[in-house]
Amino acid sequence: MSDATDAQLAAQYEALPYPARDPRDEARRLIVGSPSHLAEVDHWVFGARRAASLPLRALVAGGGTGDGAIMLAQQMAWAGRPGEVVWLDRSGAARKVAEARAAARGLSNIRFVEGSILDLPADLGRFDYVDCCGVLHHLPDPDAGLRALAGVLNPGGGMGIMVYAPHGRTGVYMLQEALRRIAPADEAPAVRVDVAKRVMRHLPETAWMRKNPWITDHLPLPQGGGDPGLYDLLLNPRDQAYTVPQLVELVAGAGMRIACLVEPLRYDPDPLLPDPKLRARTAGMSMIERAALAEALAGNMGIHIAYLARAADPEVRADWDAPGAVPVLRSGTGAEWAKGIRNGGLPVTFDGLRVVLPVPALAGAILNRIDGKRTVAEVMADVPATPAQVNRDFAALRAALEPMNRLLLAAPAA
Repeated sequence: MSDATDAQLAAQYEALPYPARDPRDEARRLIVGSPSHLAEVDHWVFGARRAASLPLRALVAGGGTGDGAIMLAQQMAWAGRPGEVVWLDRSGAARKVAEARAAARGLSNIRFVEGSILDLPADLGRFDYVDCCGVLHHLPDPDAGLRALAGVLNPGGGMGIMVYAPHGRTGVYMLQEALRRIAPADEAPAVRVDVAKRVMRHLPETAWMRKNPWITDHLPLPQGGGDPGLYDLLLNPRDQAYTVPQLVELVAGAGMRIACLVEPLRYDPDPLLPDPKLRARTAGMSMIERAALAEALAGNMGIHIAYLARAADPEVRADWDAPGAVPVLRSGTGAEWAKGIRNGGLPVTFDGLRVVLPVPALAGAILNRIDGKRTVAEVMADVPATPAQVNRDFAALRAALEPMNRLLLAAPAA
């Protein structure tokens, strides 16, 4: 299902593998993010019910230079989790970078396969988890692409996707139009990059792109994405953005449903609308209606990250009351999070939008006891307060940090 635009896209990623990565950097850091962070997959996709001892078979579809595949494979290796991560992409240039990064880390749990999402190799088999980050919005038929990926999921499996969102990309599409006129798509990528850089140096002060601080991929390395980032952002021959309702429609068409939008807090309009009369109106809205409202109000969402479940599968949520449930922090330590609490609130910022989350009095004491090993019951039993106080404050802390995608439940050991 290829066309002339798709051929241009394929040539782009051969000339400028995306994102720009140097395998030598693997010695000093692991790039982490969403989707496909192992703690998120355990919590949002499997509801912290799928045993860590079960082999996890994951497909990273459109793996590019390897960010998602390297992250997931490394986290599995560190945790001693059995399974395999299959990197799939049609770019041989990107494959070379991703393979070099995996070799630098000594990862043996990644398999590299060249191929297209719209023509999946027949011998790939089925998967427990599929990652498709930053790919669907470039396909000639995103609906067909998502349906194809849904078709290789095992029952009970799930997906993590990222697509562009229009409001936070204000200015991008205007500049894309300008560059199509002055740097036609039939010119060589290097020539188009040079023209785009020259245009950026003379961009009028009134251009919306100059007023959008959330877009940085066009900036030079290390602040931005270098030439590959600039090309992907401003010269990409196909770029489709989705509002929340449009994303829901795309997902439903593939026989899937949204299990979680990341971070859930960003899609809650109530922190943006403290007026009681306004909250009375939002109270009756569905999750998707609330998310669409928050998206339109905030204006800073340039992407949507979502974890998906098969529509035919029963809904699975993490059970915080389950015996043996182990709380984990997605990033940082409990002590670090506790230090951020000021006057009963925890300030957080999402792309320039600052929100102060109310946290309970025992939040610091609870956070300092979360180590990824102790169960919820063991953490609460160790907090010096009455059981009623601890139960109340743990529930309040979870209500604040789970929607931030920071306090999650670990996969059970067996």
